[in-house]
Amino acid sequence: MRYKTILAPVGVNQFQEDIKNAIAVGQSAGAHLAVTVVALAAPPPVGGYAEIISAAWLEERQGDLAKLADQVEIAKDMLEASGLSYDVQDLYTEFAWADEDIAKRALYADLTLVGRQAAQDQDLCKRILDGALFQSPTPVLFNPVDRIPNLTPRSVLIAWDSRMEAARAVQQALPMLQTAGEVHVTLIDPIATESNSGEEPGADIATYLARHGVSVAVDVVSGGGRTVDETLKQHAVDVAAELVVMGAYSHSRLREIIFGGVTQAMLETAKLPIFWSH
Repeated sequence: MRYKTILAPVGVNQFQEDIKNAIAVGQSAGAHLAVTVVALAAPPPVGGYAEIISAAWLEERQGDLAKLADQVEIAKDMLEASGLSYDVQDLYTEFAWADEDIAKRALYADLTLVGRQAAQDQDLCKRILDGALFQSPTPVLFNPVDRIPNLTPRSVLIAWDSRMEAARAVQQALPMLQTAGEVHVTLIDPIATESNSGEEPGADIATYLARHGVSVAVDVVSGGGRTVDETLKQHAVDVAAELVVMGAYSHSRLREIIFGGVTQAMLETAKLPIFWSH
């Protein structure tokens, strides 16, 4: 599978850098770029003062919609000059429902791209990841840095733990792994058991990747008292990785997704792009 449709959700308040980088990614992949400009609406007023403030709330919504329409036109102008196949849609939604709305759009994409500006908007980023990553089958390329993410990275680190989420991430990242100069399957303090990592941890996934023509090495790394995310980030530096591929883990609670510890830590502190699948 190649990435022929890339979804790029961007925030209404700042998105020009994200769209420029998305255009570059789309051009490198020869992909259709589907941009969604997202505005998170204030919830409707409730309680005894609702009647008094409803007029102000309605006026605020009209202002939001006008701004969203203007920003959509700016986005279209940027994309028109790119020569890409593209579409631009607006999304005006409340915080509580934004994840579901984004998930519906991710159903028809091969990859969701989250740029640095969207990543810096905590509310928007949370809704994008909750929707695209946990409520659709589409992987996410999360790019927290101010450079263009490379779909043909020279060196890739795979965070491997023999779990379904990691295996799905590897399968969905294959187009990038097959073009990489070196792929490091990285295990942190693995326990060699038949039910977990096998007698030789990492051997099974390395064999699988080798059959797909991937140049792969297995790195068994000792944490040495560091957390898993700290160890992964240091090893990424050691192997000059341009991309981390990993499974994302979470627990649903009411309508919110609470990330697992390593996933959350990488989300908050990573200094290079991460390819996530759930």
